[in-house]
Amino acid sequence: MAPTSQNLTEGPIGRNLFAFALPILAGNVAQSLNGSVNAVWVGRFLGEDALTATANANNIMFFLIGSVFGIGMAATILIAQAMGARDVTQARRVMGTSATFFIGLSVLIAVLGWWFSRHLLAAMGTPQASLHLAEDYLQVIFLAMPTLYAFAFLSAALRGAGDSRTPFRFLLVAVLLDIVLNPLLIFGLGPFPKLGIAGSAWSTLVSQAITLIALLFYLRHKRNVLWLGRQDARMFVPDTTILRSLIVKGVPMGLQMVLISLAMIAMMTMVNHHGTDTAAAYGAALQLWTYVQMPAMAVGAACSSMAAQNVGAHRWDRVSATTRAGVIMNFLITGALIVPLIVFDRWTLSLFLPPGSDTLEVARHLNHISIWSFLFFGVTFVVSGVVRSTGAVIPPLLILGLALWGVRVPFANLMQPRIGVDAIWWSFPISAVCSMVLALLYYRFGNWRRARMLVPDRHEVAVPAEVPAQPPSPVADPSADPDDEIVEPAR
Repeated sequence: MAPTSQNLTEGPIGRNLFAFALPILAGNVAQSLNGSVNAVWVGRFLGEDALTATANANNIMFFLIGSVFGIGMAATILIAQAMGARDVTQARRVMGTSATFFIGLSVLIAVLGWWFSRHLLAAMGTPQASLHLAEDYLQVIFLAMPTLYAFAFLSAALRGAGDSRTPFRFLLVAVLLDIVLNPLLIFGLGPFPKLGIAGSAWSTLVSQAITLIALLFYLRHKRNVLWLGRQDARMFVPDTTILRSLIVKGVPMGLQMVLISLAMIAMMTMVNHHGTDTAAAYGAALQLWTYVQMPAMAVGAACSSMAAQNVGAHRWDRVSATTRAGVIMNFLITGALIVPLIVFDRWTLSLFLPPGSDTLEVARHLNHISIWSFLFFGVTFVVSGVVRSTGAVIPPLLILGLALWGVRVPFANLMQPRIGVDAIWWSFPISAVCSMVLALLYYRFGNWRRARMLVPDRHEVAVPAEVPAQPPSPVADPSADPDDEIVEPAR
């Protein structure tokens, strides 16, 4: 392996999982802060119409990035399984097919998006005053799609190989470049042209392009195991089995993001019916919740990569230990965020609301009820990440769909006539507990251990649950957890 990659099939699980998840978490925080800083430049200095324009255009961008989230996760799992099985050729084959798919898709989206930007914005109901500004911004964002997709794909591939630090370092460079370039290109400072709102989009394109090129040179210089040079050109020819797995396994994982987005829209619609004060209070709480859910998402992603490598290595004992460590870590980190946000909620919510207003008290009330849901949803993220590591992607999708659309939305709708707006707030922890229980039941009794990312036997890297797997070496790892020597029985 390359020096920056980590063999997640050896060593103490808890410590390695934390070290692997931390850069993912830091990257998520950096991206959120970057979006906030860019919004300040646009909103404060270009006006409300410009801020509305970027908000509408960013909704389209986030949807397009989220739509390939699952395919990126599928590539991560395939690479992680191959690395765990010490099948470097298979990992590189996945890398080549995935790169061709992502580059081709991103170029197609960029071309179509450039021509249809105005139609997409009009279909969203973008206000007329912001439509022209949003089009100027979105067209450049579409031009940036190939670099955005390529960087996201490379980051996912590196995490599959056990390296979460390199993607974070280069992401941090991209964020810092974007923050610096934003005002320079918006206002035309120094030698830079004055581009207005389009300058904010150009700063994203330029910063991503520079960082992507730097990352590619870095991988080539370090002779990274996933680097494909000219002599490996044949690996860019799509392997139909891998391509089918990327789509068949990736789409259900991507649909989870769609279900979450649609549920949030449904909740926002219900909240809006209770007036401006309630909607503003809910919006302020959402600002805090954005950061509260990040640890669970980071730990879940880390668990998926670690579990996938151990599935490839046939270390089912370490897969189980990864789940335990991930659940404990979620409770510790997420809980450490929730407690101060409850104790000091008057101060934290005042960052977004006028102090002493009725809206602030509404926000405190709903925050006390709902924020605990992220503790339970975090368990679902972790367990689902482990389950998906074998290729079992449909059950987590069904569990999430049932929790959101079978419990949360119906409960909020049906109980509002009885308990008022509190029905909305209580729907969050109730649905979160439901998803957690279902995820744990499937983890305990389901047949996810028999799932496959690749169907043909020649690419098989998982083992049936009824055939106990053996560690790759008869020598026990002295740094591993004591439970590592116990092979999990069939379910």
